Amino acid sequence: MAARANDVDACPGALRMHTAADGPLARVRLPGGMITGPQLAALHALAPAGFLELTSRANVQLRALIDADPVELAARLAEAGLLPSETHETVRNIAAPPLADATIRALVEQLDRDLCGDPALAALPGRFLFAIGAVPLSADVAAVPVAAPTGGKLAEPGDDEFAILFADEDHGIRVSADQVVPALLAAANAFLAERATAAEPTRATPAWRLHELPDGPATVAARTAAALWITHSGGLTSGRVPSLSPGWAGVRDGDSSDLERREARMPVDAAARNGEPTAPVGIVRQSDGLQAVGALVPLGRLGGPALTLLSTARRIVVTPGRGIVVPDLTPEAARRWARALDEAGLPTDPHSRWTGVTACAGKPGCAKSLADVRADADTTTTYGDGLPVHWIGCARGCGSPSGAHVRVEATGDGYRVSREPDGKTYTGDTARAVAAARRN
Repeated sequence: MAARANDVDACPGALRMHTAADGPLARVRLPGGMITGPQLAALHALAPAGFLELTSRANVQLRALIDADPVELAARLAEAGLLPSETHETVRNIAAPPLADATIRALVEQLDRDLCGDPALAALPGRFLFAIGAVPLSADVAAVPVAAPTGGKLAEPGDDEFAILFADEDHGIRVSADQVVPALLAAANAFLAERATAAEPTRATPAWRLHELPDGPATVAARTAAALWITHSGGLTSGRVPSLSPGWAGVRDGDSSDLERREARMPVDAAARNGEPTAPVGIVRQSDGLQAVGALVPLGRLGGPALTLLSTARRIVVTPGRGIVVPDLTPEAARRWARALDEAGLPTDPHSRWTGVTACAGKPGCAKSLADVRADADTTTTYGDGLPVHWIGCARGCGSPSGAHVRVEATGDGYRVSREPDGKTYTGDTARAVAAARRN
């Protein structure tokens, strides 16, 4: 796929704010969607609009920062532990499952630390995405627990072997848990090297995502495999040598003979790539026997009593479905949290009308929007099963899900309802069109 036509990486951050119609907007990265109650309270205190906006990558945005002092904002975010690096703040894009176990969480934290500690990786585009574990997002590089050698059963998150995926493609690289972070960082550095090489001959616009590079997944996988082997051969890392499937095209001559003798690994299947639901809803059981409560955040805006309530939690996870999870609870505590969240306006019932419904900022926050999509979604939405629905104010489609969904696009003369990615359109009353598109 060709690189993008625009060379400007305008992805907002906490320091590099976006100028929206309602004032400057800051995006605060939450690796793995993880945040503590005190950190949430700190963000609440910094939000002049009175609410936090959740994003499709499980980050948080502060809107209408008209009177905010950028220096003071940065200092307060750093004090809360939400800005560990000024140089790397826009590249801390790390996704993880909402119910990630302790092993995955520790790997996310290690990746965040080591990413910020690699000066070269400050040059990553703001849209480049890492993932650890199975997630419902299209990551540029991901480490996913591999399928068992027999039976095709997906390994548990804490299992010792991970597949390294490149733009959702499995090129046969397998690593142990202690090699996950070095492998992902090697892949990110390989992306930057291949990105520079691809742009040099024709002065082409540099790619923002791995799939934008010509044969990007395969070439970056080859560079990654070579880097991992060289690093291990030099005695610079611990753990076993990363392994590759015997027929893998990236294996070079020389040092590859031992790798090629290893048994073939099963390719990571669709279940591993697609991940969990984007927003677990209700009381769910964790792999360690404790429970978690997932709640919907209507149209991704978290404020009022709900924000005050969540600030009392020890730990919270923001999900790619723009919901929240309160994890690590006893059954009794889970029941209490479910009642409290419902009372605060965050539904914990999977049959809520807000299940699977999201929206972009729309008017008045976005100058490009042709409608107040959030108000229209509120008046139109009823419960419906089937595909998720995303309301957008213009053709750019900000925040659209990466998988199949119903697109409700403002046109200036009503809404165009289509099913993506096949583009089939549904006409008539908007509510009926959306319901039909979700079912078919």
